[in-house]
Amino acid sequence: MTDIDVESMSFEQALKALEDVVGQLERGDVPLEDSIGLYERGAKLKAHCEAKLRDAEEKVAAITLDENGQPNGHKPVEGL
Repeated sequence: MTDIDVESMSFEQALKALEDVVGQLERGDVPLEDSIGLYERGAKLKAHCEAKLRDAEEKVAAITLDENGQPNGHKPVEGL
């Protein structure tokens, strides 16, 4: 999965790839140069996951409820 562009990954794909990177780094059996590349990819994956989560949180926060507590639409998130 290291050949897939991080920006095109879903949250789930990026999280799995990040878990794989962490696992490889924790084992410590990767040469130094490869470890540096893995670390850099891990940082990109982490940032991508955080952005996806932030977007999802904003969408959830913007859902409006009717008088019965049921979702009835959404409003723009202020301050973006």
